[in-house]
Amino acid sequence: MKFKFLIFSLSFLVFHTTSILSLEVPPLEGRFIDLAYVTDDAFQSLMENRLIDHERNSSNQIAVLIIPTLEGEILEEYSLKVVESWKLGQKDKDNGVLMLIAIKDRKMRIEVGYGLEGDLPDIICKRILDNKLKPNFKKGNYAEGIQEGIETIITAIGKSYTNEEANFYDPNSDYYATSNQGDFANFGPLSILDGLPYESDIPWFFQVFVSAFFLLVVGIFTYIAAFTPYVGWFIAAFLVPFWAIFPSAILGKKYGIPILFTYLALMISWKIFALVSPWGRKKMNNFSPGSSSGSKGGWSSSGGGFSSSGSSSSSSSFGGGGGSFGGGGSSSSW
Repeated sequence: MKFKFLIFSLSFLVFHTTSILSLEVPPLEGRFIDLAYVTDDAFQSLMENRLIDHERNSSNQIAVLIIPTLEGEILEEYSLKVVESWKLGQKDKDNGVLMLIAIKDRKMRIEVGYGLEGDLPDIICKRILDNKLKPNFKKGNYAEGIQEGIETIITAIGKSYTNEEANFYDPNSDYYATSNQGDFANFGPLSILDGLPYESDIPWFFQVFVSAFFLLVVGIFTYIAAFTPYVGWFIAAFLVPFWAIFPSAILGKKYGIPILFTYLALMISWKIFALVSPWGRKKMNNFSPGSSSGSKGGWSSSGGGFSSSGSSSSSSSFGGGGGSFGGGGSSSSW
């Protein structure tokens, strides 16, 4: 009973600590909000007036939020929290766009409302971030990168996107068809990795927890695959999707892909060595459940779940029009 009470108390403490420490959404006091102070007042006023003019002419609501840090928040989750609070865009059009930039984390995202996803699809958002913002941000030219990004967004949703990246905006162009496939489009089942981030936004402590759980469960099956003759090859092949997807989803493709190829290299090398060497064959035969010298055993594992919640409120001199967002857009880093 005391043990259950202790578990409940710890869970309650962790849950509420996470809620308390979650990054709040700032009030919507303008279309250009720089809380990291990387741009001057003159530039902020220039961008504010530009976005106001665009809204008057088109009814599209574009806002820029620059924050010092995400404070451990996941970029995509915090971005959605902002747009859900601000409700950018018109209620009947869902034509809002948010450009979110976290300076210390060196991460950025364009969040797109439902109504503009056709004119501003994920691939264009990604190109804007990588071709307009990233090169300038690497040089410390935040104002230039933001202005170029805003102008490109305005041009794209105005259906007159004609700069040097215009060819990938045309769905019928060869460039669009090629660039939309992703880095792993020609690798068969590995094409699923195209939907995973290059660098993970998951907090480090959660990465450690999930990685440990993954190694516990999949590691046991990997051990069985390595030391089981014959059928071990099939088990090893069966585990490839797990080693491909989960490390990349937890740690990002930057670390997940090397882990995958390390698994493949070590597993294939060991299986071949065990096949051709007397010591390896003996090791395999001793591990076989049908062997007289084998041993029996068992294992079990269990896992729990987690949940998170956050709330925010804002008051502002002007408000969003009630637009809705569904996660459309893209993220990047510099």
